[in-house]
Amino acid sequence: MSKSKKNPKVAIIGAGKMGEGIIAGLLKSGVYSSEQIRAYEILEDRARYITKTYKVECLTDARKAVAFADISIIAVKPADVAKVLAEIAPVMKTRKILVSIAAGVTLDFYRKHLPKHVPIIRVMPNMAVLVREGMITVCPSENVTKEQLKTATDMLSLLGRVARLDEKYLNLATGLVGSGPAYIYLIIDALADAGVRLGLPKDISIVLAAQTTLGAAKMVVETGEHPAKLKDMVVTPAGTTIEGLLELERSGLKAAIIMAVTKAAERAKELAPPV
Repeated sequence: MSKSKKNPKVAIIGAGKMGEGIIAGLLKSGVYSSEQIRAYEILEDRARYITKTYKVECLTDARKAVAFADISIIAVKPADVAKVLAEIAPVMKTRKILVSIAAGVTLDFYRKHLPKHVPIIRVMPNMAVLVREGMITVCPSENVTKEQLKTATDMLSLLGRVARLDEKYLNLATGLVGSGPAYIYLIIDALADAGVRLGLPKDISIVLAAQTTLGAAKMVVETGEHPAKLKDMVVTPAGTTIEGLLELERSGLKAAIIMAVTKAAERAKELAPPV
């Protein structure tokens, strides 16, 4: 997608942390300019902040934002989705695409609150969209055309890697994709604290831990190898790494992370408003 007037205009409905991350990522891509994005935010201080920081017009009328856009991204809290849909439904004209990043809110819920012609795409991104390294899962409703899905996917691809999933997997992806970065930050913080314990300055230790994590993740993505195989590449007989891995096994780290993702996925399901 090149920077031109052909880019689909985007409205961010709810300029909280994720909404801001999407705005920042689109602008950092160099493909979008601030004139091609509008935001809606009910909090006046937040609206002023978004306008000042990103030069993006932040409106207090959701209908005006949606009327401007080709793609409207619902980024409000799940409990507030119904209220927003009631406001914007009259201006969701043919060919306008609605993208939802609201955790747990189903396609059926949107079908109930919007005209039948509206194409809906459920999306679960994570905060790394801000630096254009997000993991973004997408699930289109049955009336989304191939062209519409490509239009939305091309835009989202500016923010990271996009994968299509069946809706039954989206709450599970929320626990992994949406919440996962927090668990990785905890691991980075722990690695950095270990460096401090051993005598490294904290600022240096954080950089060492973060870059080590980034490199390990990139190895998985770019080589396509199973993480267990890459782990074995680091381990040498009677070496340092096997001692560390043994301690992690004793501490139950793997089981704890699995349970954290499971609990987050269960919570995502609970957040869904009743259809």
